[in-house]
Amino acid sequence: MNTKNGSDVILDRMMSLHPKVIDFTLDRVWALLKALDNPERKLPPVIHIAGTNGKGSTQAMIRAGLEAAGKSVHAYTSPHLARFHERIRLAGDLITEAHLTEVLDECYRTNGGANITYFEITTCAALLAFARTPADFTLLEVGLGGRLDATNVIDKPALTIITPVSMDHEGFLGNTVAKIAGEKAGIIKRGVPCVVGPQTDEAMEVIEAQAARLGAPLLAYGQHWHVFEERGRLVYQDETGLLDLNLPNLPGQHQVQNAGAALAALR
Repeated sequence: MNTKNGSDVILDRMMSLHPKVIDFTLDRVWALLKALDNPERKLPPVIHIAGTNGKGSTQAMIRAGLEAAGKSVHAYTSPHLARFHERIRLAGDLITEAHLTEVLDECYRTNGGANITYFEITTCAALLAFARTPADFTLLEVGLGGRLDATNVIDKPALTIITPVSMDHEGFLGNTVAKIAGEKAGIIKRGVPCVVGPQTDEAMEVIEAQAARLGAPLLAYGQHWHVFEERGRLVYQDETGLLDLNLPNLPGQHQVQNAGAALAALR
């Protein structure tokens, strides 16, 4: 007995559209987005998040902060735990089966059988859904790397964020932290502020150089904002003042740092 949903059937078909799972280029994404009438140009203000560690937690904390302030938020993340629907949150709610099937089928038909990876075409479907649903913000989490990731198609995001960078998919991103940081820093856009989480000196040097080339203001941990745990509380400080908050529900110093990056984005 076949219990697959309509979206599952289309997703299975999408797996066969390219012989590789990962094939770094944005050409196929640009081509499909153009055929879809460029939904990436019709999104609510975008916050784009890259990094090796902490992307998902940082995004979740930003979303919680925005929603607590009464804002409606789209969010795109990967991979999913149980169902693909978890990757696409529309104005606060997971995408419905009917809506997911609709945008997946439209992307599949519009692509016309051309080569495109699973992540590329499903990212286009997410952008299509976001463009057609009103919201106040869009949160995009990079899948892999940054510079050539399928999410890196937003000309002018409201903000970019780079969480801690370390050795990560060396076969695709490079065999040094500097090379990997260069790929992550590929999401930095001209004149757009970039929040930077804790980094090694090697990674920070690369990120600072890219930001300087593009005139992108940096809001860097340890320079422009500070966060730490003190007496069971989270203490965050920047030039606007000090916040004394509850610790994140998720344990660990890295979650304190992720919360700091989220607060820097929200401030």
